[in-house]
Order: sequence, then structure tokens, then C-alpha cells
Amino acid sequence: MALTDTAIRNIKATGKVQKITDGDGLYLHVNPKGEKFWRFRFSFNKKRNIISFGKYPHLSLAEARKRLFEARSLLANGIDPSAHKKATQVVHKTSSANCFEVIAHEWHSKQKNLWTNGHGKRILAGLEKDIFPIIGRMPIKEITAPILLQALRKIEARGALDAAHRILQHCSCILRYGIATGRLDRDVSADLKGALPPVKNKHLATITEPRAVGRLLRDIDAYHGGIITKTALRLSPYLFVRPVELRMATWDEFDFDNAEWHIPKERMKMGQAHIVPLSQQVLEILEDLRQYTGSGRFLFPSARGESRSISNAALLRALCAIGYSGEQMTVHGFRSMASTLLNAKGYNRDWIERQLAHSERNKVRAAYNHTDYLPDRKRMMQEWADYLDELRGSK
Repeated sequence: MALTDTAIRNIKATGKVQKITDGDGLYLHVNPKGEKFWRFRFSFNKKRNIISFGKYPHLSLAEARKRLFEARSLLANGIDPSAHKKATQVVHKTSSANCFEVIAHEWHSKQKNLWTNGHGKRILAGLEKDIFPIIGRMPIKEITAPILLQALRKIEARGALDAAHRILQHCSCILRYGIATGRLDRDVSADLKGALPPVKNKHLATITEPRAVGRLLRDIDAYHGGIITKTALRLSPYLFVRPVELRMATWDEFDFDNAEWHIPKERMKMGQAHIVPLSQQVLEILEDLRQYTGSGRFLFPSARGESRSISNAALLRALCAIGYSGEQMTVHGFRSMASTLLNAKGYNRDWIERQLAHSERNKVRAAYNHTDYLPDRKRMMQEWADYLDELRGSK
């Protein structure tokens, strides 16, 4: 007699195995605990066999009968349903292992030790937001240039053209990793050359005319905002590190006996430890700051709590408050200011580049130690601080 959903729901555990037939080889296997499993009993090449379709109620009565029809169709065509099920599982497992998202995670885990922690997180976050929802579950061999372009167009459409180009580069790296691991024949992203509009380089605003620099320094001194924000701004032209390196500075990174700031590689953009020589002017500013934040971790803790540092937006607001818009000056602009003026004063290019912690295009020149040119850089940084003081005093 054919089963009904009501009859199945009313089957209770008896402490023994129950086999309740639906017909045509399909039956419900009920274990001693009352759990119910759909099974199909059949013969193939004169050998009896049983395969499981799934557990009730996850697999409904109607779905079980559909599986029965499919299995009977295979038998009618001379195919063993059990062997077919195993082959399908292998194909599914292989397909899942070769999907874009799995390979992307593999690539990311292999590369992340070469990046700063924050950079690695940003790469993965971009993929998770813009790429995985569209092509993440696709087998990597099925991804074509038009399919990849469709994902990139969505990023472009929201005005994030620079992000679209970066993610295209990351996808290319993932596809080339797929080639290296034998799961792909070619990198289809190469076919997208010119498909995205070029990114217009936007230079961060800075001030390099000496008289204007002096005026900026005087305006910073006259800032009436919070002492923490003001001190960060005062130190920016002397140190000319990247804004995030300054904002996240911790007191334990400073060696006051040797007048050096040691920034660990984990916080550096290029993943290399960096030493910033501290001029006498900087040491005096830090000594004043220590009265306010020296008992905590960060030099510049946030007003929202000492467990976090101030934001770049806070520094930009301070610049705006003293009369400098984003088109006139940025926090990052102190780096360009120092680079331009130090080069104009004839300092050795290598000293300047090392102090800026720039990456080096030439691989031979890139193999440097963070102490390279340190005595020369110490002299340069003190002379730079003295020069800034001269500009501040000249009107």
C-alpha cells in the first residue's frame, strides 16, 4: 500500500528496525530511534543492491518518488543506479574543489605572509564583496572573459574604477595560480586588456612652496583643537611617514635613548621594518605628549576609547579647521612636501627614498636593510627639522 505524508509522520519508534514499503522497490527504513531514511532495493546484472536516497523529512515523499523514477530510468537504460550515484558524487566533489572561491582562498593563504595583515584583509574583503557572489561557486575552467567582465562592470557602475582594476589584478593572480596547480589552462583575464576605462591618477594635494610651507606650519601651531590631534599634525611634517603609520604609533615602538622610532614590518605598507630617526624637535614634542597619553598604548588614542587610535578623518578635519581643504593639503601630502624639498636641497636620493620607505622597482636595489644609510638619514632628519623651523619663522 502506497505511503502518505500523514502515515509517515505517525510512524513511531519501536526499538527495532522497521521497513515500510511504498512500492516499486522504494521503502522507508526506520531505525530503532525512529529516524526515517528512504531506500531503494533493486537488481542489476542479477545482483541485488540497495541505495539510500536521503532522510525524511529533509527528503519528502514526493522527492523520494522522483528519485525512484530517475533510478528506474537508469536501470531501463542499462545503468547501475549505485555506480551512477558514486560517479556523480565524485564529479561534484571535484567540481567544488576546483571552484573559483576555493582556489582563491588557497592563493590568498599562500600569499598572505608576503603582505601586511591589513593589506591581506582588504584583498579578501574585496573578493568576498564583489567576486565570490557572482563567480565564486563556478568551476574555474568555466569562467570566461565575458563572465569575469560582468562582475567587474558592477564595481565600475558604482564609481569604484580603481577597485575594479585592483580586483582584476587579483583575479589574474588567482587564475595564474590555478594554471600553476594544474586546474586551468590559461588566464582569461588577459583578454580583458582595455575593457575597463583607465584610472585617472589623482595626485594627493600638497604644499611645496617654502613660504607657503612656513605659513602652514604657523597655522598648525595656532590650531585650537584637541592636543592629541594638534600634536599629530605638528609631527607630520617632521616625520613624513604614511598617515596610518603615524596614527597607529604605539609608545613601545620608540627608543628614546637612541632617538629612533622602530615601526614593525606588520604595520608597514611594504612589509619591511622601518626606522625613523627622531630630531630634537620631535623628541621635545613627544615629551610633551607623554604627559597626556604616555600611560596608554597609542600616542594618539581616539576620543571614543583608548583601545583605538584617531582616524585619518580627524586629521583632515583639523586641516580643514585651519583653512586647508582637501584640494589644498592632505595628511599624506606631508610626504610629498618632504620629498620635493629634500630633493631640491640636494640630499642623496637613496637617503630620501629609504626614509620614505618606498618600494624599489629595481630588485637588486630593493634588497636593503632597514638600517641602510641610518647615520646619513639621522643627519638629514635633524637638518630637515631645522629647515622647517626656519620656514616657520620666516614671513
